Amino acid sequence: MPKIEGSAIRPGNVLEHDGGLWVVNKVNHVKPGKGGAFAQVEMRNLRNGSKLNERFRSEDKVERVRLEQRDQQFLYEDDGQLIVMDAESFEQTQVPAEILGERRPFLQDGMTVTVEFYGDEALNLTLPQKVTCSVAETEPVVKGQTAQNSFKPAVLDNGVRIMVPPFVDTGEAIVVNTEKMEYDERA
Repeated sequence: MPKIEGSAIRPGNVLEHDGGLWVVNKVNHVKPGKGGAFAQVEMRNLRNGSKLNERFRSEDKVERVRLEQRDQQFLYEDDGQLIVMDAESFEQTQVPAEILGERRPFLQDGMTVTVEFYGDEALNLTLPQKVTCSVAETEPVVKGQTAQNSFKPAVLDNGVRIMVPPFVDTGEAIVVNTEKMEYDERA
């Protein structure tokens, strides 16, 4: 595995540190008046979700891990585990459902997701950036409400509440950005 210097750590990097695998959330490079520069790094453990703040001096060497990304098809959820399948080998893998957090309702049967593997261990799962949902309920348009930036609350067919433009009606299919958890466009 390649070693990188403390000053080369970037958000999104996966590091092997203290026997764990950590994804870097934030990096703050600090150059104090006295002493050497260092990076203040906020990380999340990929196996148990715990968080850690660590200082790496510029000259510190740390293992950078490359995770293998594989497209998998979501089959079903069983006892808090998401069961996904490789479309070529038909091999099934379990990923903890809590890995998706508040994005879990956007996972649909048969959806192709990206699973990140470290060897044979599945560590992360990402949804497609855009998902089509239908609006289960929203308020009707109020006549005279012409403000361009006025959004109204809506509940999607998966139970998620988001804000939609005034022209979107109940029963309409819309595209939702799963990273930002917000309305993107009409489907």
